Amino acid sequence: MGPLLLKRARVLDPASQLDGVRDILIEQGRIQRLAPELDATGARVVDLEGLVLTPGLIDMHVHLREPGQEAKETIASGCAAAAAGGFTAVAAMANTDPVNDCRAVTELIVNEAQRQRSVRVYPVGAVSEGLRGERLAAIDEMVAAGVVAISDDGRPVMNGSLMRRALEQASRHGIPVLVHEQDETIVGEGVVHEGEVSARLHIPGWPAAGEDAMIGRDLMLVEDIGGRLHIQHLTTARGAALVRWARARGVRVTCEATPHHLTLTDEAVAGLNTDLKMNPPLRPERDRRGLVEALIDRTIDAIATDHAPHHPNEKAVEFCCAPFGTIGLETAVPVLIERLVRSGSVSLLRLVELLSLGPARALGVAGGRVAIGAPADLTVLDLEREGTIDAERFRSLSRNTAFPGWRAVGWPVMSLVGGRVVYDAR
Repeated sequence: MGPLLLKRARVLDPASQLDGVRDILIEQGRIQRLAPELDATGARVVDLEGLVLTPGLIDMHVHLREPGQEAKETIASGCAAAAAGGFTAVAAMANTDPVNDCRAVTELIVNEAQRQRSVRVYPVGAVSEGLRGERLAAIDEMVAAGVVAISDDGRPVMNGSLMRRALEQASRHGIPVLVHEQDETIVGEGVVHEGEVSARLHIPGWPAAGEDAMIGRDLMLVEDIGGRLHIQHLTTARGAALVRWARARGVRVTCEATPHHLTLTDEAVAGLNTDLKMNPPLRPERDRRGLVEALIDRTIDAIATDHAPHHPNEKAVEFCCAPFGTIGLETAVPVLIERLVRSGSVSLLRLVELLSLGPARALGVAGGRVAIGAPADLTVLDLEREGTIDAERFRSLSRNTAFPGWRAVGWPVMSLVGGRVVYDAR
């Protein structure tokens, strides 16, 4: 692959606070030169005038389903969906079948991702064997095989002693523990936020305290024994306040929020659309506003989709019986630009940081920068492109989107990984 020269793009680099028109020369998978104007004899030239170029977006919370649940998603289809959504890397959660709790499954995921030659796939290993919360998984061998973090996502680590040992083991390897914060003894059979909507619908409620209590426990464990904690899909204003409190005490904690929790509230489930059944659930407007405030004051480090594909037949049941989750790889960017940037809630540069540099730092992986020597993982956005979210056109195998029919202005149009174009819709 020869040199590639990207011309006249508006470059946004959160790490350096760069926002200006630049040319970028890419050779051997890395950014070799970055300047207001470049000329490179023999390079293939791509003119990006009028478009925005950012660090490659990283989704640190994705369920690729392979192995074992390929009717919902495969590594191939998930990577294609990610590339179309502007993501150049994804972190693949461990709740596959079999669970990614050993070297063999980790290697299967790594090898299949490499075979696809699409976006980067960072496997996340399980905390416990089979996600059962009883015994630690084979963390040492999974790290050797390529996992970048451990998580029982989809299930909480209810056993506090097991959580302590997971933090200790992860700390030895310098990787974070990603936690699904849910006290099952408080949440019980809840399926939507406990409040006015659940009462009106006569559906079991999910108290916010079920999330916040576990956040408090794990923050105290990290303060006592060290390690790196990352809180997945934060949904409550009180949870954000707990993160602020812990950071003031020197606790190493990062956290993420999802596009659906940042843009929707529990009022959306009044129609009992099972594609809006989330884990954790959509919260009231006061919590949604609290999350946006946490983006602004930098309490929240990353936005992640929690891309959770399900076969249509699974969702075509009564609300209480349907599985939790929505897909998000192909909708996150336009929804967030439309609802957060165009509304004036956050700047485009801050949004790019939350989708690139923030996830890279939280996971401890390369990326998140447009700089000389950095990997040429890049995303190109067209802020003037208009479109409607149409699930039938998704590259994902699943259709359970929370945003069907939404119109938005501002879409990803190109994704490059190591200087290779893996998606181009210009």
